[in-house]
Amino acid sequence: MTEQRYLPDEDDVTEFEATVAEVGDDYVVLDGTYFYPEGGGQPADRGELSWDGGSAAVTKVRKNHGDVRHYVEEVSGDLPDPGQTVRGDIDAERREAHRRMHTAQHVVSRVVLDEYGAETAGNQIHADRSRIDFEPADFSEDDVAKIERLSNEAIERDLAVTKAERPREEVEDQTDEGRALLNLIPDHVDPLRVVEVEDFDYCPCGGTHVDSLGAVGRIEIIDRTSKGEETERIEFVLSES
Repeated sequence: MTEQRYLPDEDDVTEFEATVAEVGDDYVVLDGTYFYPEGGGQPADRGELSWDGGSAAVTKVRKNHGDVRHYVEEVSGDLPDPGQTVRGDIDAERREAHRRMHTAQHVVSRVVLDEYGAETAGNQIHADRSRIDFEPADFSEDDVAKIERLSNEAIERDLAVTKAERPREEVEDQTDEGRALLNLIPDHVDPLRVVEVEDFDYCPCGGTHVDSLGAVGRIEIIDRTSKGEETERIEFVLSES
């Protein structure tokens, strides 16, 4: 089983060493990794693995029955052997964009839940833009402007963002109704990793996040579309300030 070393709170690490556990035709499994595997609406990290005698571009990272597979292309030399040490280099700029975007998604989701009682039904994070689906919701243009304003007001407070493992029972008690789809997390998963924004939000989440809201930048909502009865999609981008 691959140790996901960025959990619970080392999601700023983008360089590391690890030992090869398994090698396939187009993937490498390590004993531990800081690469984020695709999941939770967040894309996988990209980057490079290098070792004595070779290197390869990491283009996809996915979980597979407890292991994390680093799918590789542009391989120079032979793939490493099990037991060999490799160096991992994650695309730091892309990782930081995902950290900012995912934290911004939490802020917007919190605002919408508080102001309109709408749950986050789904989300997709990208480095350049992201989207969130809310239900039940029927936003007006004024509502969208209010969501953007309140989200940016929270960010301007530069609240601390902490990431820690918590007992499942505690998380179930402290997570507000409608804030997370806890029923979709298998019962055996305990403890749960929680992302908490100081005096603002508390949500179980395995994604990568910044350490304070000030690092998010400024949210700009660029589109709102109806995705069916009582379901609204908001798309947003981030600027540095």
